Amino acid sequence: VQLQASGGGLVQAGGSLRLSCVASGRTFKSYDMGWFRQAPGKEREFVAAISSSGSGIVYANSVKGRLTISRDNAKNTMYLQMNSLKPEDTAVYYCTVNIGGWSTTAHEYGYWGQGTQVTVSS
Repeated sequence: VQLQASGGGLVQAGGSLRLSCVASGRTFKSYDMGWFRQAPGKEREFVAAISSSGSGIVYANSVKGRLTISRDNAKNTMYLQMNSLKPEDTAVYYCTVNIGGWSTTAHEYGYWGQGTQVTVSS
């Protein structure tokens, strides 16, 4: 599976962005997926995960109510709608495939995309 993330950019605090992650391969709909982020000098952290059907979703507490994960299996694409952005949301955002079972920890995920930079100015 190859993943291509896009949609990042520079936005003012309170603004919005929509990230997309396009996956290659015919088995996209079989995988649970997730978004992680990594800020400079910090460890990669969990943001959100979505089950293969889209019926199961979990968010990090820090993004609940502001970020929304979704997927379109017909388009092999996962999304992250980001609203009410804060400077602390600044990071490189990575999409990834869950290969180890439903989880919020990075070591259960494989096939990482290249990441897309999100910068939120105050």
